[in-house]
Amino acid sequence: MGVLALLWGSTFLWIKLALNHGLSPLHITVIRCALGAGVLLALSYAARKRLPRDRTTWLQLVVAAFFCNALPFFLFSVGQRTVDSGVAGALNATTPLWSLMIGVAIGTERGLRPVRAAGLLLGFAGTLLIFAPWQRTVLLSWGALALLGAAASYAVAFAYMGRTLTGKSTAPLALSAAQLVTATGLSALALPAGGPLLVPLTVTAVVAVAVLGIFCTGFTFYLNYRLIADEGPTNAATVGYLLPVVSVALGALVLGEKVGLRVVAGMVVVLVGVGMTQWRKRTPTPLAAEGPTPAALAHRPTEP
Repeated sequence: MGVLALLWGSTFLWIKLALNHGLSPLHITVIRCALGAGVLLALSYAARKRLPRDRTTWLQLVVAAFFCNALPFFLFSVGQRTVDSGVAGALNATTPLWSLMIGVAIGTERGLRPVRAAGLLLGFAGTLLIFAPWQRTVLLSWGALALLGAAASYAVAFAYMGRTLTGKSTAPLALSAAQLVTATGLSALALPAGGPLLVPLTVTAVVAVAVLGIFCTGFTFYLNYRLIADEGPTNAATVGYLLPVVSVALGALVLGEKVGLRVVAGMVVVLVGVGMTQWRKRTPTPLAAEGPTPAALAHRPTEP
């Protein structure tokens, strides 16, 4: 769990380093998806897990890959052109709030309890505190909106994947590999519009995007798969609370980003709000082994 939190939380650091050393958001997205797909394909082959073979599943994966990978990966890179990596990590923590709002809108979240409703309001109040629109040096910009759009895109993907990919006969690991292969194809289609690299690649850019794709994308899918299998989806979801802390700490230590008290307070408020939205009244349930499902594997509320 600690390794998973460190890898996911460092995602924003590697994106920032790749951007600062010559890579464009589109190139980062394509390379990240391709390297992550390569890792998962290798792991699936080693585990003898077959990719889906039916056309319906692949069509569903196109939608899932767009909203869960291609679009948010691109938006995170676009947003971090103007927003610090630590702030990006804090805004990424709003994904569960968007998920709850979408659930209420489409009717999957009925009878919203006062505690969860208050958590939703508190979470977005924390986001407002991070932006501080009442100050002259406001953080609210196109970059910040892109980051919020990425978090909302994850929420859309989770809702869709929960309805369409749950219960598939394909193993979650192979399904994740197929999803990243699809995301690679979707993002690669936009390469002609992105144009060539404007500056020569540096060693830092190559290392940053390699770590981002191989470890922070490919291996994190696998680690999350194992964590869900060993601990269950509920316990695995607690990793999400550590990601903003890791991203803020790494941004300050490695990149020298200045983290103001207001941003830290806003991040804490967001996490408290998210925790309240996850509250559910406990009911006795029979003991059963919790195995990973495609929806559970995909439902990583704060994955960047």
